Amino acid sequence: MRSDQQLETLLAELRPSVLGALVRRHGQFDGCEDAAQEALVAAATQWPVEGIPENARGWLLTVAGRRLTDYWRSDAARRAREVTVASMALPEASLAPAPDDEDVVSADDDTLILLFMCCHPVLTQSSQVALTLRAVGGLTTEEIARAFMVPQASMSRRISRAKQQIKNDGMDFRMPPEAERPGRTRAVLRVLYLIFNEGYTATVGPDLLRPDLTAEAIRLTRQAHRVLPDDAEVTGLLALMLLTEARRPARTLADGDLVPMAEQDRSRWNGALAEEGLALVVEALSRPGAGFYRLQAAIAAVHVETPEGGETDWPQILALYDLLEQIAPGAAVRLNRAVAMAMVKGPREGLRLLEPLERDRWMAGSHRLSAVRAHLLEMAGDTDGAREAYRAAARQAGTGPEQRFLSERAERVGAAGTENG
Repeated sequence: MRSDQQLETLLAELRPSVLGALVRRHGQFDGCEDAAQEALVAAATQWPVEGIPENARGWLLTVAGRRLTDYWRSDAARRAREVTVASMALPEASLAPAPDDEDVVSADDDTLILLFMCCHPVLTQSSQVALTLRAVGGLTTEEIARAFMVPQASMSRRISRAKQQIKNDGMDFRMPPEAERPGRTRAVLRVLYLIFNEGYTATVGPDLLRPDLTAEAIRLTRQAHRVLPDDAEVTGLLALMLLTEARRPARTLADGDLVPMAEQDRSRWNGALAEEGLALVVEALSRPGAGFYRLQAAIAAVHVETPEGGETDWPQILALYDLLEQIAPGAAVRLNRAVAMAMVKGPREGLRLLEPLERDRWMAGSHRLSAVRAHLLEMAGDTDGAREAYRAAARQAGTGPEQRFLSERAERVGAAGTENG
């Protein structure tokens, strides 16, 4: 018998393929989602007592299919279907599929198609994130709302609108045409990347980390990697997540306060995740071409491979950021490149690269820009400028740990300036 945690993990892994199979066979996203959830609840109740069926996915599909059949046979459902009953498929289409029905056994395909549907380009990015967490990840609306610090009612409306838009656009549950797949895959990866980043560095709130979101992003990216093993960017994103997550245990103190990478106790890093991530980086970089996630994973690998007390290979990191800016220019990349430039050619060179970012509408007023400026000014010996920049960053930061960390840096720089004066 599996432990409760193992059973929970198994059900989480089965959920997207079960929901995908139901939507592919029956349509009606909302009804299928409810039926899949009821089947998962039934499994969580029965399997610890009766044992896990040999064909666990088939069991869930059968139970969910019966729930749908019961719904369709109810008086309320008949009234709701009066307009379309004449155009319905053959009667057997409403019967629960058998566990070994070949039409519903493509678990990997169903999971991937469900991800494509949730990240459809007609949906806004925020709706893509919410729907992916709800439909594929199985998080409740309350959990998603809490993770993104919005009212539950607002998140509920966002998810409902996304489902309605899917229905109104008549999206077929099938693989997108070959020509659309690269773009649709990029949309999926962007959503998974956003979910991970929100978990690793929360936008707002009392806590810096939300491990539930990083864990969910990694789980979903593992599934994407399993069904797209030859996609180097999928491999690169999984590598990036694992290498970043490997550092999480040392990233905060017991009280939740932030510890910058240079000051972290590397013995607390998760060696197994780091090793897996490094192997995936090698795999991703062995493919031709360069990509956004592969290059970021390579940068993360350089940091992870730096020995305790050793010198980080900043020239290699700068070279990777140079390439990254060529293929995916953006404010965040330029900000990180400025840090690498400062470490290689001196803080004044890094500060020079920050100047255009002051005019960037996405970066202006960002606590990260102010924090980087403060750090480089401190490196350059400008204690007054560094103190003011740290204070500005603390005011702009959205989480308690970041605010405290930046305020403490401002005080430390100010104290050092007084002593030197």
